[in-house]
Amino acid sequence: MSHGIEDVVREKYAAVAASTLTNESSGVQAVAEAFGYSAEELRSIPAEANMGLSCGNPVATAHLRPGEVVVDLGSGGGIDVLLAAKKVGPTGRAIGIDMTDEMLDRATRNAEKAAAANAEFHKATIDQLPLAGGSADCIISNCVINLAPDKAAVFREMARVLKPGGRVAVSDIALKKPLPPEIGRDILAYVGCIAGAIPIEEYREGLKAAGFAHVEIIDSGADLNAYAQIEGQVGCCGGEMETVTIGGSPSASSCCSPDETSKTPELLARLAELTRRHDINDYAASVKVFAVKPL
Repeated sequence: MSHGIEDVVREKYAAVAASTLTNESSGVQAVAEAFGYSAEELRSIPAEANMGLSCGNPVATAHLRPGEVVVDLGSGGGIDVLLAAKKVGPTGRAIGIDMTDEMLDRATRNAEKAAAANAEFHKATIDQLPLAGGSADCIISNCVINLAPDKAAVFREMARVLKPGGRVAVSDIALKKPLPPEIGRDILAYVGCIAGAIPIEEYREGLKAAGFAHVEIIDSGADLNAYAQIEGQVGCCGGEMETVTIGGSPSASSCCSPDETSKTPELLARLAELTRRHDINDYAASVKVFAVKPL
């Protein structure tokens, strides 16, 4: 991941992790339910594990079994690791990978609250996993692979870490057609999982090139404009716009400040703003991604 983008991703997600956003907010819960979580699932884990960052529910489609090892790429506050830990049981392991210290701290606290002794978290980027080859039965991820500039490296790492016959069950955002420039060049749209997305066919071919078989990418039909339901917009500070280069083009982010943790972090505020100005569903889709590593 290029350092400019990586630093901004880490900074913005650290601000979300430090915020007071939890499943106790009706807007945050509405986003999770819009992308496939049941109210029962959300009640079964600490409220702090859900911050409204999902675009699907990969555990619901992973068909996890007791005793399996499952790896979550970009585990955030631990929502999917904790749900997976229940599925694989005490003889299994649910492993979360994240590069942001604040997210890892929040996830670890949530695992302690949930008494999930079979859940663990490691600091790393998802294109360099700190795991042995052939060690996982299943890889899940929720709206994170689109953040990786080198998606081919992520796909290769997924194939390396999976056991022969291991499977992928990922929720992500992929493009149906090119984004308008306002979104495509917006750094917070990138960090918010929209501008970094690749076309569905490119996603499929990338997994095949990494050696995966039985690749399926299904449009879930979920409404990407659901992010607008997160309440409490951050007020603008009137300061300088932050500029980061994406694909050779300078990109200005919003001037809104995430300093007050009681308000919606800048990342989610900007996403909500973009969904009010554009129908994101015209350009992108919440997809369910399935693949198998051949025996």
